[in-house]
Amino acid sequence: MLSFRLGGTDGVSVVANRWATILRSHGWDMVSVAGDGPVDRVVPGLGLDHLTPPSTDNLKRALEDADVVIVENLLTIPMNLPASLVAAEVLRGRPALIHHHDPPWQRRRFQEITALPVDDPEWRHVTINQLTEKQFADRGLRATTIYNPFDSDETPSDGRAERARIFSSLGSDSRNTILVSHPVRAIERKNVPEALAICASIQLDLGRPVVYWLPGPAEDGYAPQLVKLERTTPVPISRLAPTSMVELYGASDLVVFPSTWEGFGNVPVEASIHRKPVVVGRYPVADELLRLGFRWLHNEDRARISTILRNPAAYDEDAAHNHAVVREFLSMKVVGDQVKTLFEEAGWRP
Repeated sequence: MLSFRLGGTDGVSVVANRWATILRSHGWDMVSVAGDGPVDRVVPGLGLDHLTPPSTDNLKRALEDADVVIVENLLTIPMNLPASLVAAEVLRGRPALIHHHDPPWQRRRFQEITALPVDDPEWRHVTINQLTEKQFADRGLRATTIYNPFDSDETPSDGRAERARIFSSLGSDSRNTILVSHPVRAIERKNVPEALAICASIQLDLGRPVVYWLPGPAEDGYAPQLVKLERTTPVPISRLAPTSMVELYGASDLVVFPSTWEGFGNVPVEASIHRKPVVVGRYPVADELLRLGFRWLHNEDRARISTILRNPAAYDEDAAHNHAVVREFLSMKVVGDQVKTLFEEAGWRP
């Protein structure tokens, strides 16, 4: 498995780890190769902020014993284009699955770049949504959509210890305070201002204090804007990292995800697994996921949000329904079978 970085909490790393779990269950041995992260083989020059591209020889050596290379976004988004072009050259003529999360035309700053994605007769392209699959077809590239997999049987936590830790760090009273989590990196498309507006609206409507929990780091130059928001918002903000994602969801009264764009959006699905109410922005792929049957809340559903926070049992039916949707369409077993079929059709067997 090859990428810029692996083993972290970013969406690509999380999905790559689940794919690795699936493939091990099918009998494959997995080796991780990246420029950054806790990986089996580190190749200098592959990282997002590495200034010198990797040497062709170093990358060839890191991949020489692989029967199939799964490329996680490295041949999709031009975050380090010189590294991507070296990887494309090294992989030519070799069996590879190119897993596409964020093609360049879906990002404003990369829309003029046409060097990615690239193609080869030995490769198979996989997109994480049907919208991107169609966009690939429009550009003459054949791809298969496989949605991101999730552990639908993950055991929830009551989150009490995690709540106590968050509120203690802020000096807040946990008995009457609503904890709203936004488990993302702080970047522009995650729409932190809208998340804060939702929190402020809840605080005003219910007459109860609200804490906004934004655990991810500020990236892509967003730190100055975040500092400004922290100074002007009436809602206290926690930046503590969670003990675990299970504890984060367990501790949350409400999860918010008002993104303007996502290639998929793992958070609403994870919230559904943990039976938590989640407010989701109307980005295009969210509409695609809603067609699976999810009953998520939206930014304009302020009255319904307040009702649920007053009486959490009002969400029980929707919570059970959403969990069932994850099991039917996005579980490790269901997605794992799709991955197995794709590999068998390509003639790739452990």
